[in-house]
Formats: sequence, C-alpha cells, structure tokens
Amino acid sequence: MLMAMAVLAINMILPAFSQITSEFQLSSPAKAGLTVSFLYLGLALGQIILGPISDSIGRIAALKIGLSIFLVGCLIAGVAQSFQVLILGQIIQGFGLGAPRVITLALLRDRFTGATMAKAMSFVMVMFVVAPTFAPYVGLVVATSFGWRMLFVLYGVIGILLVFIIHFRLPETLSKNRRHAFSPLSLLQALGKVFRSKDAVGYAIALGIVSGPFIAYLNSSQQVFMFQYELGDAYPTVFAILSMWLGAASFVNGKIVDTLGLERLVTFALVAVTLISGFAVAYHFVTDQNLPLLAFIGYMGTILFCFGLLVSNLNALAMKSLANAAGTGAAFVGALTTIISLPVAILIGDFVSSSALPIAIGFVFTGFLALMIHIFLQYHEGAGHDV
Repeated sequence: MLMAMAVLAINMILPAFSQITSEFQLSSPAKAGLTVSFLYLGLALGQIILGPISDSIGRIAALKIGLSIFLVGCLIAGVAQSFQVLILGQIIQGFGLGAPRVITLALLRDRFTGATMAKAMSFVMVMFVVAPTFAPYVGLVVATSFGWRMLFVLYGVIGILLVFIIHFRLPETLSKNRRHAFSPLSLLQALGKVFRSKDAVGYAIALGIVSGPFIAYLNSSQQVFMFQYELGDAYPTVFAILSMWLGAASFVNGKIVDTLGLERLVTFALVAVTLISGFAVAYHFVTDQNLPLLAFIGYMGTILFCFGLLVSNLNALAMKSLANAAGTGAAFVGALTTIISLPVAILIGDFVSSSALPIAIGFVFTGFLALMIHIFLQYHEGAGHDV
C-alpha cells in the first residue's frame, strides 16, 4: 500500500480533470494534467529529503513524517479556491509521498539485494500496479457522486489508516547502530558517494527516460480513450484492463528473475518496447491515422507489460551497490528518475491532442536510449571483471 499511495493519488484524480477544468476555467483538460505533473515534482523533492532522513531516524518515523505532510497537502488541495492553490497542495502531497515511495525501496534493500531484491520488489509492485486497475473507477464514482474535492477526503482517510498500520504492524528494518546523523553536509556527502556509482546513476537515468512516455500516457489516458477513441464512460474499464498487464509483469518477473537474471530481462523489455513502438509509429505514418482501438489496446498492453519488468529490475540494478546507504541511495534513484521523467512526460503530453502518436514516438526514442545505457553499463562491468 505504501508503494501504491502515489499511484492512487495520480490515477484517482484522472477522471476528475473535466470537473477541475470547468471549475477553474482552464483552457483545456490538458492543463488539469499539471496537477499530476507537479505532484511528481513534489515527489522528487520529498525523496531527496525524506530518504536520507530515514537513514538517520529510522524507516518508521520517517514514514510517519511523510504521510503527515501528505495529509496537509490533501487539506490544502481539497479546499483550494484557485488552480494555483490546488497545484501547491499537489506539490505538498507529492513531497509527503516521497517518504513511502523511497522508504519502501530502502526497507527492501535493508533485507535483500540483487535478484532476491528484484523478486521481492516484483511482489511488492503487484500492489503498486493493481491500484491503477480500480483507482479510475473509484475516482469516477466519487467525483461524479460527490465532486472532485471529495477525492482528497478519501486520500486523507487512506493516509490516516496507513499511519495506524505502520505504527502497529510494520517492523523497523534499520537498527540504531546502522543509522547516520543527518545534516546538510552529511546529505551532500552521502549523495556524493551514491553519485559516484555508475550503476546507480546509469540505471536511474535509464528508468527516468523510459518512465517519461509512461507518465505521459497516464496524464493523457482520459483524453486518448474518452475523446480520441470515443469510449466515454468505458474509459476506466479499458484503463483497468491495460493496468492489469503491469501487475502480470510484476508477478511473472518474480517467478523468472532468478532463472533468467536481471540483465537479460531488462534487455528483452527494452528491445521489445523500442521495436513494437517503432511498428506503431510506422503504421501511423503509412496510414495517417491512429491505430485501431483494439490494436492500440494490444500495443499499450504489451508496452505496459514490458514497463512492469523494467520498473522492478532497473530499480534493483540501480540499488545493487548501495547497501550502506539504502535510504539515501533510494532517494537519489527515485528523485533522479522522477526529475528526468517529468520534462519528458510534459513534452510528450503537449503533443497528445488529436493523436496518440507522440506516446509511441516517445517510447521509441526513450526505449532505445535506455537500451544503449544498459549495454554501456554491462560492457564496462564485464570489462572490469576481465581486468
């Protein structure tokens, strides 16, 4: 559920974009998508601060602080009388959600490494990706029945329940003798150590690049399915079916990662994303129209399955060498991933008006770049072993 919080905060508000657009008299529903983009900005900042704090005061205390900040953001967004205040609330929400996002990785890294961590991560990610299958339904029902502001009340209830569950059920994984004093200088020093890890930096960049089109897809999904493909209220159903492929990928990854290895699965997924997206782009240029609905659903289902493999395995590869500073390392990996993905997502989203083509183009370029980074890191690791 900790991993799912950010996903819930993002996906439940998607069906409310039209209400937000109308209330604040925005020029288009795409402008309402800025609420998600700025939540991601807060998420990046929160990870940078709250991850290292968890290395100092422990995972449980840092989680409680983060969720408390998230609740403040829910309050501000829920009572906002202007779009600017709503954005501020989203940034604060995102900042608080940086704690569950990054500390969940740290909790896993405290206990596991390598393929074992990827396997554990896969099963944790099942919840992360199951959440989008029902979140738009809940968001649509709540927004239609009670208005979009009630969504933030629901977020608050979930956040309070999580605080209680953490307090009574979640064990602390960072013993006191492994904690580091927190200060701006110690944070910079710890980030410096992480930054010197080629794997941490490289795989965080790779995950950030390929996450950009994925976030653009999330932000634009209502526009693509409800308006371009004219699905209307059937949009949440299609969105849910597609999201199930993320969950399937996480489940399958947990079963096969020990046998096939992280590196092979990452290579397979990136090659598949690049080639399949290339075919989708080629179809558009040959026919000058969108993929037929069923073909687009099949395309996105395949892409999301591959992305599900990438999230678990790229995170595990990035965290592999960061055992001594799991909180700071997870903060660095998560923040860098988010900072890179956000402008990519906004750039792609600006072009998704009458066609879903920019999403496919985004996956072609980002899949290829991430593949080149992966090959580079594997080549240098192999060369290092030979020496």
